[in-house]
Amino acid sequence: MASASGGIDPIHQFQISRIGPSIHFFGNDISLTNSALFMIIAVGIIYWLMVYGTKSKALVPGRLQSAAEMLYEFMADTVRSTTGKEGLKFLPLVFSLFIFVLICNLVGLIPGTFTVTSHIVVTFMFAMLVIGTVIIYGFMKHGTHFLGLFVPSGVPKPLLPFISIIEIVSFVSRPISLSMRLFANMLAGHIALKVFAGFIVLMLGAGGAVLALSPLPLAMIVALYALELLVACLQAYVFSILTCIYLNDALHPGH
Repeated sequence: MASASGGIDPIHQFQISRIGPSIHFFGNDISLTNSALFMIIAVGIIYWLMVYGTKSKALVPGRLQSAAEMLYEFMADTVRSTTGKEGLKFLPLVFSLFIFVLICNLVGLIPGTFTVTSHIVVTFMFAMLVIGTVIIYGFMKHGTHFLGLFVPSGVPKPLLPFISIIEIVSFVSRPISLSMRLFANMLAGHIALKVFAGFIVLMLGAGGAVLALSPLPLAMIVALYALELLVACLQAYVFSILTCIYLNDALHPGH
């Protein structure tokens, strides 16, 4: 997309825009946006994969059923190894976050689509959901003993106030780091792809000797795209494994 000055604007792809008519409800704008549309598309893909793909429950699964079962077992093993069998009660939450983030990341790599996870408001709400679950479940199960999470055992009493402050700051910063990690990786990767794509357009327009160099950014785009595919999957896994680690604090707040 060209900017007003005639250059390539790598930020335009992240702009949220309304799709269809403007709809207001009690003074609030609830119009459909490109971000909401691709969230709906992601949910549709997940439904197709996890419900339609497994409805046959075949003893010898097909490709779709194998993919669905493999993803579910992979996340179940991740939760079990991180939090123990007790943590399997959180498997629906962890798996839902994992599969939604994964599909949104992958859909966003298709040219002309919108990357939902490139907006920090989305990733921050996911992070707040995780931290909110940790706090609510921690107090429901352990009561005030959950605060022991901020009082490490074995620390000399003179250092305890300072260590406790560090633990509290670390806990409060978790939703920020959790959301920023996913958001920043998606944002940076897509900007890099758009910038190198812009180089190709500019070189083709320049002609002459510069035209001969246009395959170089094209090769870089291919390499970056392969890297972004890896990052899309890896960031979904990182988000889910950190969720498991934080949920483990709610299950076992003692140090």
